Amino acid sequence: MGRNNERNIKKHNDKLHKAQNKVKQAEIARKEKLKEIIKKFNEDKVQE
Repeated sequence: MGRNNERNIKKHNDKLHKAQNKVKQAEIARKEKLKEIIKKFNEDKVQE
């Protein structure tokens, strides 16, 4: 029996894709947070 059977490959790929999605979601969240901060900063600047 080889280690690279279908079940193990699928398990590995699922784990890999889950990790990649987690990184992608974190990046999107950071960008959204940055947009909010910039928007608030610009609003404060305009008011002064």
